[in-house]
Amino acid sequence: MGSPSGVLEPYEVFRQEKDGDPMKHGGNVMAPDPELALHYAREMFSRRQESVRLWVVRRADIAVLDDLDLLQPPLDRSFKKPGGYVMRDKLAAARDRAGTSKPAARAESHDRTGGRRDRRHE
Repeated sequence: MGSPSGVLEPYEVFRQEKDGDPMKHGGNVMAPDPELALHYAREMFSRRQESVRLWVVRRADIAVLDDLDLLQPPLDRSFKKPGGYVMRDKLAAARDRAGTSKPAARAESHDRTGGRRDRRHE
């Protein structure tokens, strides 16, 4: 699946800094075949142990979706976005209508454990 006669092709490199982190685009390497692309990516993106995982993908194999009709659905489905409903703006509007202000922030000593604090360290 490499390019004919050693012609260099771009390979995109995605990296993970530590287990559990999302994969992020790190950059790209130019290589004549997938095997050398892996070696080049390892040299460029994990030589100093800055990555725990690499994905190396030939740029020509990446499918591009840029059709706005497909990317922008006809109905508002923002409620399905990760993180659920964003209530901050709705709460601010409700406070404005009611003529009330935002509640004060919790005190620094507020105990989030339901009162079961270890008092030995105080």
